[in-house]
Amino acid sequence: MDVVTLGETMIVFTPMASPSPLMRYSNSYSNNFGGAETNVAIGLSRLGHQVGWVSKLGKDEFGKSLLSSIRGEGIDVSQVKFDRSAPTGIYFKEVRNSQDVRVQYYRAGSAASRLEAADINEDYIKQAKFLHLTGITPALSQSCYGAVLRAISIAKEHGTKIIFDPNLRRKLWSEDRAREVLRELCSLADIVLPGVDEGAFLFHGEKDPEKLGELFLELGAELVILKVGAKGAFYFDGTTSELVEGFPVEQVVDPVGAGDGFAAGFISGMLDNLTIPKAVERGNAVGAMQTLVKGDYEGLPDHEELEAFVNRTATEDVVR
Repeated sequence: MDVVTLGETMIVFTPMASPSPLMRYSNSYSNNFGGAETNVAIGLSRLGHQVGWVSKLGKDEFGKSLLSSIRGEGIDVSQVKFDRSAPTGIYFKEVRNSQDVRVQYYRAGSAASRLEAADINEDYIKQAKFLHLTGITPALSQSCYGAVLRAISIAKEHGTKIIFDPNLRRKLWSEDRAREVLRELCSLADIVLPGVDEGAFLFHGEKDPEKLGELFLELGAELVILKVGAKGAFYFDGTTSELVEGFPVEQVVDPVGAGDGFAAGFISGMLDNLTIPKAVERGNAVGAMQTLVKGDYEGLPDHEELEAFVNRTATEDVVR
């Protein structure tokens, strides 16, 4: 197994464009699924990697549909459990325009929020090259926090590298608790993938990329990849810091999932033994591609699509 990830994925309802993208006026919705961890897993699977997902789903039609869809993307779901006494989480997404996407979650008491340390299989975690975690999972409940710590403990014992994306969700917990736990998990990870705004949240408003890189390294990470939006991402390894420029897109259709796409591309690059700058470049490319398609993961490419996008962008840059 190349990567194991764990966390909640939910059914997502999106208002149909006609007569309005606003929920208050909508009488029909499309439905799919979305979750940061499975977005990353799908991105990695499409790029040819073996990925497993650990979670819980309600024993309901939403849960059955979700599991079938994720299995269809090539993800190993052998560690996903059904809970008869709790529902699969859902959320609604309004894409008013590319700069205004509003999300309403209905996830309190969901099956995934009942994930606990006892659900983490040591043999499953230790076989992976990377354990991918986000700051969403520990925010769901105390038992989820315990599950994350258990997974980290197993990874450290067996030499599985830990990749942590803070993925701050302010609505899920208090700012003090969020800051405390996210800093703790950053200190336990080998590689951290924050954005500038998350860095500012964790370090008292600091937004200078170079200073943020140093601060994250001081917490204990070996490698920090700091995302700076369309500009690209910096990497910091303790000796070198460099900005790897992003890939411009003419029009953002849906920004949701861009960060997960970046994570998938970057981790794929690491698995393929690319240099750090080239792995970050792949992350930038996949993140950019995800913004071109409506949906949380639908824009994530396979290798052929990724290569075509990178080559086309390079050609356009030469022409300009």
